[in-house]
Amino acid sequence: MNATLIAVALSLVSAAAYASAAVAQARLAGRTAPGTGTLRLLGRGAWWSAVGLNAGGALLHVAALNYGPLTLVQPLGALTLVAAVPLGARAAGRRVSTTEWRGTLLTLLGLGALLMTAGGSAPHETLTLVEALAVGAGTMAVVAGLSRPGARPGLRHAAASGITSGVASALTQTLTVAVTDHTTGPLFTWRLVVVAVLVSAFAMGGLLLSQTAYRGGLGAPLAVVTLANPVAAAAIGLALLGERLQGGTISLVPALLGAAAAVRGVFLLSRAQAGEAPAAAAAGPAPAAPSRVVIRSPRALRPEHGHLRRIRAGRS
Repeated sequence: MNATLIAVALSLVSAAAYASAAVAQARLAGRTAPGTGTLRLLGRGAWWSAVGLNAGGALLHVAALNYGPLTLVQPLGALTLVAAVPLGARAAGRRVSTTEWRGTLLTLLGLGALLMTAGGSAPHETLTLVEALAVGAGTMAVVAGLSRPGARPGLRHAAASGITSGVASALTQTLTVAVTDHTTGPLFTWRLVVVAVLVSAFAMGGLLLSQTAYRGGLGAPLAVVTLANPVAAAAIGLALLGERLQGGTISLVPALLGAAAAVRGVFLLSRAQAGEAPAAAAAGPAPAAPSRVVIRSPRALRPEHGHLRRIRAGRS
């Protein structure tokens, strides 16, 4: 079978696993208090279910990177959001809206246009030790800046999660190619050890950052993760790994149109999913019965009764 088709097939199954993990993480985040620490999460079975789904998606992603370049495999990660739409709707007990279907169609059309220009041969280039360390240091600086306190923490954490995951994919490709094609040197070197440590750190960091981002809902944060991931990985692939868009300068036109359609589709999905929260809140629990406030004559009030009246009035 053609290497490109294998990479696409593996990426599709990987996206389905990642989508299931995202829905599980979002449901867990909705049941978790904002101040809950990492150690509390480690004691929950739902967290480990999400970790297992993410691990399965990561293994399939690694296999896909062995057959296709970053510019091919990473854009298919946007299908995670497309798969998360019906999965999230089913988990919420509702139907997929028209806006969500429009977003899904636009995302698929955009991905199709991108795949026409991104398809290429199996990867052979790898990052040097200096390049891997530079990429790791730059990524940590960007993540530190995005993680600082401020407005819209969910979207900033989602961007940091997408960037770390994309960088982990780029480093994974270096690790995969070096391990599967080590005829020119030893299998275990300092470069591979450092790259493996960076992959583990960024993969776990991306998972924890996405869990934090999903506390405000699944739609907008997952859209940001979906967009930031391929952008970061493709930037490394084009700048450092010698990857090129096929078709020359002419291919930039369908690539840009496809990217615009995919971005539009992702944001349509994001807006539709973000609108679920107000609707759920409006149809949420029934209003509580009004509290009764007892007002007595000032002559009959003792000090402790006055204190009780203030408490009851405050409750109302």
